[in-house]
Amino acid sequence: MQQQQQEQDFREKEQPLTFVLIHGSWADASFWAGVAAELSKKGHTVYVPEFPGHGADPNKNVTHAMISKSVADFISSNNLHNVILIGHSFGGSVIQKVAELVPNRIKRLVFYNAFVLKDGEALADELPPSVVEQFKQLTASSKNNTITLPFDFFREAFTNLASLQQAQAIYKKAFPEPAGPLFEKLDLKKFYSLSIPKSFVHIMEDNVIPFGDPNYGWHPHMSSRLGLFRFLQLHGDHMTTAFYEPKLVARKLYEAARD
Repeated sequence: MQQQQQEQDFREKEQPLTFVLIHGSWADASFWAGVAAELSKKGHTVYVPEFPGHGADPNKNVTHAMISKSVADFISSNNLHNVILIGHSFGGSVIQKVAELVPNRIKRLVFYNAFVLKDGEALADELPPSVVEQFKQLTASSKNNTITLPFDFFREAFTNLASLQQAQAIYKKAFPEPAGPLFEKLDLKKFYSLSIPKSFVHIMEDNVIPFGDPNYGWHPHMSSRLGLFRFLQLHGDHMTTAFYEPKLVARKLYEAARD
């Protein structure tokens, strides 16, 4: 009986934390709605900032620096401290730069199948050449330097565990993505000098970056760049799991974030 109580305490008692959740490409702040609600239920303080070029913002002519500065300014203007800063996908490169801008306000960085770029890299450098070429063609065919993913690509790569109806519902929220920030080379020397604790949450069935090529991938290819880091994983895909299993994702993010 005592052991059962200890196990329940281990699962249920949560240390109150302040989360700032950063979405990825082809998404907006609504990506985190379910997860944010679950974290709030557990007594955490949760912020989900929207950044330039995404959501309802009609201006797609944005830079990576504009995006990362907007998140850093959000943290500063709300006077947030001891922040658990979580990035998903493209959001990984954002939290790398935000950490450089407001390091003293961050308690831990959590990468949720998020890009961990090397100094001098662009996000596109971590994608297979065939995908980069497709993105360039889609950008060239757009009228405003954006990338609109074809549904078949989105369905198989981003929502591979979803039903067709679920995939279609998520796709409706996938606004055209500003192409510029994906191709910008980032100076990350300062990031790699920081001593902020880090975690990586690996989504095991995520098919956005194809499996099997040691030159690409979330884990261990990019996660290992974090040095000493806390590692967790869960069954899921790139997009569907956060939308339809928010309780699972919230639990893993908490385990990645707690002391």
